[in-house]
Amino acid sequence: MLDPADQITDLDILAFPETTMILLSAVIEPIRAANRIAGRTLYRWRLLSPDGKPVETTAGISIPVSGAFQPERDAQPLFVVASYNWQRSATAAIRMALSRTARHRDVIVGVESGAWLMAEASLLDDHKATVHWEDFDDFTARYPEIGTVKERYVIDRKRMTSAGAVPTLDLMLEIIRRGHGYSMALEVARSFIYERDGGGRDLLPSPPTAPGIIDRRISEAVRLMEETVDQPLSLEKLARKSGLSARHLQSLFNQSFGVTPHVHYLALRLNAARRKVIETPASFAEIATATGFNSASAFSRSYRLQFRESPSETRKRLRSPG
Repeated sequence: MLDPADQITDLDILAFPETTMILLSAVIEPIRAANRIAGRTLYRWRLLSPDGKPVETTAGISIPVSGAFQPERDAQPLFVVASYNWQRSATAAIRMALSRTARHRDVIVGVESGAWLMAEASLLDDHKATVHWEDFDDFTARYPEIGTVKERYVIDRKRMTSAGAVPTLDLMLEIIRRGHGYSMALEVARSFIYERDGGGRDLLPSPPTAPGIIDRRISEAVRLMEETVDQPLSLEKLARKSGLSARHLQSLFNQSFGVTPHVHYLALRLNAARRKVIETPASFAEIATATGFNSASAFSRSYRLQFRESPSETRKRLRSPG
């Protein structure tokens, strides 16, 4: 799930009673958006409950499931999703089921209070993990064998944990980034995550690896990138217009986004190009010019490296009937 993926990634989501709807959405919506943006199925998921009955959420809305969780020989990643009163679900049967399924699963993810259920089944022993900030001290005291840290999410070998709904969104974006590249993760983030700029003016898309408020000068650099997709600025000019040195811009970008300015800029341009490939009849030479590439061949090479298919293959696949 964390390696570059050419095939469909299947996921199991085990949801417990009194889970919040926003927590389930934080797991499902990013991968649903990735499927929509890609125009094909990158991820499939199966929603399960402990007894096969619909999950009663804290909003009083019942969520239908595919069936009951059974610790069989399934190898796909498992997301353990829980919010309130997880103790009621931590039965001997559930602890045993989680322990048994861990023998076969490549990855198990504890979403918010799902980390408690994993800990009860000894699935986080000798791993780093995180929990909701309200539970941090209690969790640390109860499970000294777990290296509990105050992070939004933690990926440690075959175990992942997240500290709440928004951190889960961050984790899912990181999973998408590792599987399908920064451009895809950025486009997913841009589809529904926004923050105000430093002056409280227009809404800016938040990058996938930069949750929360970022330096206003970085926000200005991102704005300039978005406005100059057709004629990309040099790093030096971009830095100068943002009130930074080129070296400082590089450093702040890496700290805020986890990538260089070049990677982010290229992702913006390729995503803009992909939308034109899908939504317009423009020639690839015209699209190359409109997104700052020197030639159609240079554009096609970059496009294939990012999206694992040529522009013509994308257009043919998404415009074919049925």
